[in-house]
Amino acid sequence: MNSTSPTPDPTDTARGDDNSNVATPPSRPSLWRDMSTSEDWWAIWCAGLLLAISFAVVWFGQPDNLSELLAASRANDDVTEAAAETVNKPISETPKLMEGAGVSTSEGTVSDDTTETLSASDLASETEAVAEDAVETKEESYEYTSPLKPFLSKPGKWTDNPLDAISSTWTGTLGVFLVIAALFAFANQTRGKSASAFLTAFPFVFLLATLAYWMSGQSVVKAYNLEYALWALLVGLIISNTVGTPDFLRPAISTEFYIKTGLVLLGAEVLMSRLLALGLPGVFVAWLVTPVVLITTYWFGQKVLKIQSKSLNMVISADMSVCGVSAAIATAAACKAKKEELSLSIGLSLGFTVIMMAVMPAVITALGFDPILGGAWLGGTIDSTGAVAAAGAVLGDEALEVAATVKMIQNILIGVTAFCVAIYWVTFVERDASGPKIGISEIWYRFPKFVLGFVAMSILFSFLYSSLTNGPELINAMIGGSTKTLRGWFFCLAFVSIGLETNFRQLLPQLKGGKPLVLYVCGQSLNLILTLVMAYLMFKVVFADTVTP
Repeated sequence: MNSTSPTPDPTDTARGDDNSNVATPPSRPSLWRDMSTSEDWWAIWCAGLLLAISFAVVWFGQPDNLSELLAASRANDDVTEAAAETVNKPISETPKLMEGAGVSTSEGTVSDDTTETLSASDLASETEAVAEDAVETKEESYEYTSPLKPFLSKPGKWTDNPLDAISSTWTGTLGVFLVIAALFAFANQTRGKSASAFLTAFPFVFLLATLAYWMSGQSVVKAYNLEYALWALLVGLIISNTVGTPDFLRPAISTEFYIKTGLVLLGAEVLMSRLLALGLPGVFVAWLVTPVVLITTYWFGQKVLKIQSKSLNMVISADMSVCGVSAAIATAAACKAKKEELSLSIGLSLGFTVIMMAVMPAVITALGFDPILGGAWLGGTIDSTGAVAAAGAVLGDEALEVAATVKMIQNILIGVTAFCVAIYWVTFVERDASGPKIGISEIWYRFPKFVLGFVAMSILFSFLYSSLTNGPELINAMIGGSTKTLRGWFFCLAFVSIGLETNFRQLLPQLKGGKPLVLYVCGQSLNLILTLVMAYLMFKVVFADTVTP
């Protein structure tokens, strides 16, 4: 995962007695303390609560005769489909098609006797008239929708009158605002932060997200596929790079919290069979390419660029190859990097993340890649999970699903990377007792816990989908009527937050030439090439039949 602040979180670096500039492993809270205060765990609790309420409303709100309604709707669809086919079938086949579908003529069901007594032209006219009548009189298919759908929505489409976007959706937009405001205010208060400060700032951040949705709904903009993620990022960037982001907004700028909650909600939309299908090729993309890029980039920095600081070299290599700031912080603690080196690495990551998030979807579209390959490439290369979700959303839901899955598989390497770097540093670089004492438990401490929530929701709702009576209809009603809408809002809020936290004036000094910049560019170029090759082999060749929906 990647945060979006160029200054490392003080909880992730602790001051040493001898050198306050060295990033050292922080003290560890108890499991209970971690579960009650950690952002990752609270993302699971918030998303889990939303899913539980949404499913309960769908379950208890279903009609008593839902099975009969769905059966009648399916039968009506079958009749209409058969009747539509009849119009285009040879005369000799139409009586059997009509009879099999139970469609009757004015004289009764078309039978073999009728075929014998009617001339060819009469039969053609008779059956075509019946078929067309069946199509025209088709009853509308029944689809169960969540009772929450009218109360959870986003601004709609508009062409000339901007008010058209909100005239019929303002109550749903207000409902989303109230739900997220109440939920996150409670979460912040429980985590030891100020609920009042969050509630003061959140309306303004939500208004910016609403503006992004509104701009993306304009018909011309929509025709060019300029999705809400781009506008959300742009709105935030304009504010942060012109007048500056007001300090009072910062309690509601929670990029990681929004995106993690949204990803746990996404877990309910990804059936376990689909997750397993994407997971295996995703493992090859994330777990084979990542260590190769990390080791190669570190070697390149030492042997070719001759970077004097090995810790700076290592932190940049991990930041760029694994998953951005979280990997940089974990690695900085493992190799005792200076805080200035950590800030430099984070600055490079933020600058290139924003660029890649905007440019890569356009490149993928121009090259004609399908959403599966494009999503896998995004997930394995862009540093930030939030930026991966933003770029994936531009390409569509299928690309988002693949990109998020690959990225979360890659995120698992955060703890493993810190552990391996610590062993390497103590064994080969420092060779003394003053090196960081990081045990195997570091893998668990650094493990992105929200991934557990994503997998758990996928397993739970896959079970409900397959085991409940009318399970597919109930789960689809829950997703389409509430949780998918909320997930979109969480992503939009995260993209606004990324923009508000990204100030190019602060990043430019770190991007002006120098060996660290060359190291990052060369390493990321290698990462782009290797990830694309591996993604193509795994998703389009080896597991092509498995990953195709």
